[in-house]
Amino acid sequence: MVGAGRGKSGRMSSDPDIRLARPDEAPSVHDLVQRAYAHYIARIDRRPRPMDDDYAALIAAGCVNVLELDGVIAGIAVLKDDDGALLLDNLSVAPSRHKSRLGSRLMRFAEETARARGYSVLRLFTHVLMVENRAIYAHLGFAEVELVDQGGLNRVRMEKPV
Repeated sequence: MVGAGRGKSGRMSSDPDIRLARPDEAPSVHDLVQRAYAHYIARIDRRPRPMDDDYAALIAAGCVNVLELDGVIAGIAVLKDDDGALLLDNLSVAPSRHKSRLGSRLMRFAEETARARGYSVLRLFTHVLMVENRAIYAHLGFAEVELVDQGGLNRVRMEKPV
């Protein structure tokens, strides 16, 4: 983080930095995702897809960004180029850090990254039964574009202009 006051980006120094994950962090990223999504298993009657992703491969591909606090990964954003948009494939925050605005910081990072890569759209998918996520994303300016079946998961594609 930068020193007191505003850094080069104009953010307040209390705004945590986000960086690419290192290969040795794959187990920590995987663990965070397991904890972040565990409560959805009963609701959707299966493991959410991000729980089974190969985080070592995603890190090697440069897709995983981590937000670290006090030497611990507190949140991640998995970003992928996706047919004319930036796909926010996974945004996870450690359950102990919910309501800390880290999710908002990761979302701002995704939007900034989309613009920096020349995209005008940020895209994401969420399970149709994850109603609280759908409401949060709608509040943040995402519109529901379509319902899709992805490998037996009923998901909502949402997009936001950036």
